[in-house]
Amino acid sequence: MNIFNLIQIAIEALLRNKTRALLTMLGIIIGIASVIAMVSLGQSSQMSINNQISTMGTNLIMVMRESQRQGGVNIGSGNVQTLKSEDADAIIKDAKYVSMVSPLVSASGQLVNGSNNWPSQLQGGNEHLLAIRKLEIAEGTNITANDVRTYAKVCIVGQTVVDNLFPNGENPIGQTIRYNKTPFKIIGVLASKGQNQMGQDQDDIVITPYTTVQKRVLAINYIHMIYASAASENVVTAASEEIEGILRTQHKIREGQDDDFRVRTQQEMLDMMSSITGFLTVLLAAIASISLVVGGIGIMNIMYVTVTERTKEIGLRMSIGAHTKDILLQFLCESTILSLIGGIIGILLGLALSYGISMALNWPFALSIPAVVLSFLVCAATGIFFGWYPAKKASALDPINALRYE
Repeated sequence: MNIFNLIQIAIEALLRNKTRALLTMLGIIIGIASVIAMVSLGQSSQMSINNQISTMGTNLIMVMRESQRQGGVNIGSGNVQTLKSEDADAIIKDAKYVSMVSPLVSASGQLVNGSNNWPSQLQGGNEHLLAIRKLEIAEGTNITANDVRTYAKVCIVGQTVVDNLFPNGENPIGQTIRYNKTPFKIIGVLASKGQNQMGQDQDDIVITPYTTVQKRVLAINYIHMIYASAASENVVTAASEEIEGILRTQHKIREGQDDDFRVRTQQEMLDMMSSITGFLTVLLAAIASISLVVGGIGIMNIMYVTVTERTKEIGLRMSIGAHTKDILLQFLCESTILSLIGGIIGILLGLALSYGISMALNWPFALSIPAVVLSFLVCAATGIFFGWYPAKKASALDPINALRYE
């Protein structure tokens, strides 16, 4: 008997019990749909995170304070005062692979405009901060070097701040808002960027000269962070190493001593996020694949029932010349087709599910061809593996006993 006849017989057998066949395929459908959706959503979220990080500038380098230990206790980085504005000056002076540098000092508090108030984050930088962070001004002007030098009480606000402090649509440019007890004159409004992938509102921000935040808001003489921009994407690593060397010299760190700062590049952040999302994708896909095992056991169970129900048919076929191999292939073909049809439905359902969720979350849709091909092959293997034993049992039946079976 050729393969086409086997497929035809298998399909006719399945069509005789459509409801049972559909219920049998449910496990495979759910398992494959879950795996495809998890893999596709994992890739979509990774693409989305990469896009978000890339919008901050592929040349971006961040210098952060390193956590410290006192008496064997890690006190974190919150109270560490190792970074100074002089460090940023040294980087821009001595680093040949760095094009722009901005200190960063941040604070959180309440913004007030008349009877309207809004909690927001104040970020202090210099005139290069917007260019380094790839932020654009929609209206007004940027802060200047003179603003930084004179501790000017001026600020640039995000759209969320505008919406909450000026709910009636007033023009915010030239208006004065208060941050805690400090008045700031609005000189610019940032172009809207929306939420990032962590759900953080990127428009809920106020940017001022960092010296103003240091002297007039926090009364500190250190900075929290340094943003730098490499001269090009090709020299990001060289610029990062260069900054590390300059800061070690600035901080008089000897050979063998640990740094009191951390230098991170965008590529390192991308690699870290890719590693995290990749691990989570594999973990979720592995959990979802358990449904495949359940589906395979369901196929084995139904094939047992099918062999029992069709014992007389098997005896009749053997009595007119069918070989054990023909019976074996017939039932293997049925279990494999059952699994493959379930797999195809599961693939389509998984893709539709991941597409819908990606659109709802505003993520780019990622179609994983290797996952689709692998799922198809796994379905075929599941059908053969779990259908083998019932098929083997059917092919081993004695024709006479099979014909007598009631």
